[in-house]
Amino acid sequence: MPPTAEAAPVALTVRPSAPALAPLAGALGYLEGRYAHAAELALPTGGVQLLVNLDRDALSSAPAGGPPVRTGGAALQGPYTRPALIDPAQQRAVVWVAFRPAGPYPFLAAPVGALRDRLVGLDELWGTDGAVLRERLLQARAAGGPEACLRELERALLRRAVRPLEPDPAVRLAAALLDRGTPVTEVADRLGWTSRRLVSRCTEQLGLPPKRYARMRRFQRLLRRVNTGPGTPNWALLAADCGYHDQAHLIHEFRALAGITPTAYAPRSPRASNHVPLDG
Repeated sequence: MPPTAEAAPVALTVRPSAPALAPLAGALGYLEGRYAHAAELALPTGGVQLLVNLDRDALSSAPAGGPPVRTGGAALQGPYTRPALIDPAQQRAVVWVAFRPAGPYPFLAAPVGALRDRLVGLDELWGTDGAVLRERLLQARAAGGPEACLRELERALLRRAVRPLEPDPAVRLAAALLDRGTPVTEVADRLGWTSRRLVSRCTEQLGLPPKRYARMRRFQRLLRRVNTGPGTPNWALLAADCGYHDQAHLIHEFRALAGITPTAYAPRSPRASNHVPLDG
């Protein structure tokens, strides 16, 4: 059996139905799958995800260079800046929310930067509401299937808002400019901010200082090009197009952020570009 084989996969991705959530959450998803590989690398995006494991009440992650972290079955994955080793068995039945830049901020009492490179149980962040969320989602799935499960997750988010459900337009603009490769100094100038204020606001709401956020987003631009381009990637051309100094710089950054070389990069699928199966 090939290492990426799946048995009877079920995948559902929806946009938020609640208008208040649309600026904060890009998508909600439900995935059921069985994978032949025993481990996979999760590559950093600079974004934040909410994860709920409906198969069993546990989640775990082992960031590169750090000890494994284990939580209950509902957790918030902060903005990772390094690859992490995860168990594909955690994706046998998983519900997720992919937050937009600054999207998780209204649902947290602490700055998003406190979650950097961390997997944090929702019981730690939301108390009782976080502790019972998984059970509520299981009940919703039993009553109405995956879509009912996702809509219950939306309602849980709305109940947990501790700040106005309105993303800071200046921080969102900063994120968009950084995502396009705009230099950090130019972003500060566009906003009329000092560099210190830009660092503070980005760390508070995006979870990363602007230079590190820009680095993660440049890496993601590269992965998008690799997964949508025809044939074998031309790494020298991609280096120039994606904002790297040269091919050597691209290779160095790829090793740092993916834990593998560019030529070893073989994602689970083009749509799962941040999940790289590992043999053995």
